[in-house]
Amino acid sequence: MDLVQKRIAGTIVLSPSGRIDHATAEEFKASLAPHVARCAAGQDRLVLDFTAIEYISSAGLRVLMLAAKQAKAQGGALAVAALQPIVREIFEISRFTLVMKVFTTLDEALAG
Repeated sequence: MDLVQKRIAGTIVLSPSGRIDHATAEEFKASLAPHVARCAAGQDRLVLDFTAIEYISSAGLRVLMLAAKQAKAQGGALAVAALQPIVREIFEISRFTLVMKVFTTLDEALAG
């Protein structure tokens, strides 16, 4: 899975697209890993722009949970922003909004 990357001040914004499910979760994890490794105290914040994510399964949520735990252990900050309605519903039903910071818009995430 390709992650389009842009730097905005001290924040790295990664923009995946499509579906994050059983078929793509490992590829997403591998693509995300080097960015999460640099998400540490005194280094870059990491925001995942989910504007183009149309679906996420439990396998995808697991990848996010592990990335959030790693970032937190390193003293870093990882957040997601701009969830599509179906993806937001999945986050809410699974109570994943309690696991990591979820912003309504990318602008809100960059300001926060």
